[in-house]
Amino acid sequence: MTNSLTAPRGAPIIAVSNLVKQFGRFAALRGVNAQFDAGRFYAILGDNGAGKTTLLRALAGLTHPTRGEISILGKNPHEASREIGYMAHPSLLYDEMSGMENLRYFARLYDIAGDGRCEQVIRAVGLDAELSRPLGKYSQGMRQRMSLARAILHDPKILLLDEPFSNVDVHSAREMVSLLQGMRDAGKTVFAVTHQAALLEGVADEFVWMHAGQIVDRTNGLARDLNHHDPNRAVEP
Repeated sequence: MTNSLTAPRGAPIIAVSNLVKQFGRFAALRGVNAQFDAGRFYAILGDNGAGKTTLLRALAGLTHPTRGEISILGKNPHEASREIGYMAHPSLLYDEMSGMENLRYFARLYDIAGDGRCEQVIRAVGLDAELSRPLGKYSQGMRQRMSLARAILHDPKILLLDEPFSNVDVHSAREMVSLLQGMRDAGKTVFAVTHQAALLEGVADEFVWMHAGQIVDRTNGLARDLNHHDPNRAVEP
C-alpha cells in the first residue's frame, strides 16, 4: 500500500494554530498552538478534563474546532484522513464478530481487497489470525491489540491513540508500548494520550503536558508531577 500524501520538506507533520473548541460555555481547548515533527512518539499527559481527548479528536477530524486551524501533511484533517489511524478509548469493534471478521469489515471501508493485509496487522499486534472466537470473549489486552490492528489496517502515517494501555495488565501494557515503539522506529508518528506516563519513560520522544485546554509544557523526559508545571503558561509551538 502506498501513502499519497507527504509533508513539505522541512515542515512539521502537524501544525495547530489558535485551536479553540467550545461545548456550550465550556472551552475544552483554549487557543492551542503547537507543531509536531514526523517520526516521533508524543505522550499527551494531563488531568481529566485537560483537553487531551478533545485535541486528539480534533486532529482525527472527529470534532470540528470552534476556531483555529489544523494542518496535517499540509491538508486539513478530513483531507488527510487516509493518513490517520485513530484508536478511541472504546474499541469501536463488534463483540459478536471475530477479530478477523472485524478487520474484514473495516478493510472493505478502505477498499482493501483480500485477507492478506488483515492477517498481516493481526500478527503485527501479536495475535493469531486463526482465532475464531468472538471479540466479546477476548481479554481486555487482546481487545486493545485488536483495536490497534484496526487503527493501523490502512497503513497510516500518523497514529492517534486514546488511552491505549487502559484496563490491561502491566505485562500487556508493556508489550503494547513495545509495539508502538517499533511503529515509531519504522517511521510512523505516534500520539498516545495516557494516565500511565511511566510506561513511556525512555520510549516517548516528548511528553506534552495539557492543563485546562492548553499545552502548558513539553519535555524530553518525564516530569513526575503536573504541578511542577505552570498551568497559566501556554508554551509556544
